[in-house]
Amino acid sequence: MAPRSFWKGYLKLSLVTCAVAMAPAQSEKEKIRFHTLNRKTGHRIQSRYIDAVTRKAVDDDDEVKGYPRGDNDYVMLEDEELEAVALESTRTIDIQMFTPKESIDWIWYDTPHFLTPDDEVGEEAYAVIREAMKATGMVGISRLVLYRRERAVMLEPRDKGIILWTLRYGDEVRDEKLYFDAVEDLKLDPKLMALVNRLIEEKTKPWSPEMATDPVQSQLLGIIEAKTKGKPPRRAKADQEKPSNVVNIMDALRQSLGSSPKTSNSKTSNPRTSKR
Repeated sequence: MAPRSFWKGYLKLSLVTCAVAMAPAQSEKEKIRFHTLNRKTGHRIQSRYIDAVTRKAVDDDDEVKGYPRGDNDYVMLEDEELEAVALESTRTIDIQMFTPKESIDWIWYDTPHFLTPDDEVGEEAYAVIREAMKATGMVGISRLVLYRRERAVMLEPRDKGIILWTLRYGDEVRDEKLYFDAVEDLKLDPKLMALVNRLIEEKTKPWSPEMATDPVQSQLLGIIEAKTKGKPPRRAKADQEKPSNVVNIMDALRQSLGSSPKTSNSKTSNPRTSKR
């Protein structure tokens, strides 16, 4: 069963409008979560906000948002005042422009959502917008209020649906030149490149979600199961061996190719090499 949508509104392109629903494309339901307990009693610990000056607990009704304008000086904003900033983009995804997908670098992508038609009447309009973006190789750009902030969003056609990506704000993405311009532009030995290309070819596999599994999660489940049965948990051994700096990269690559069978499905880590 598909997860329930957390947002409903309208997708609009000029005079074409259709009702849509949105659900998060990411799930954390399998993530192990812990409660904080009192070791002496085994009871859960309750968290409460404490007044920084009086050190007394604050009732829920007395909690309010505050915008700092100086030392210990705040402008208080009630929930009603925050919700009153009702922009049109709160419930309408109005596609304002289109752009080639490849023109948006991956670093701008934030959070993916599944956008689907919300009634039969709007399915044709939804499909027309989706197929037009596919045919032209374009993605739609709009603005939408999500998580209490208006943000730019990108609409990407995918199979029979549309993926809505929230995009990072301009001041959130750092200029890569600040980091990469200092990297020396080396003229590389073609023989080295040939060996690396061969190593990449031997290690190339089709993408599978199993490549992104979390081994720590599995180990935690093993510890929990062992403690439930009253057995001492097995402690995972941390890899304490530090990678060594290899002076001769050619020898390291040849050695890597010699120990990397083409048909091997085992997990083999690449030796980290660097030039002194």
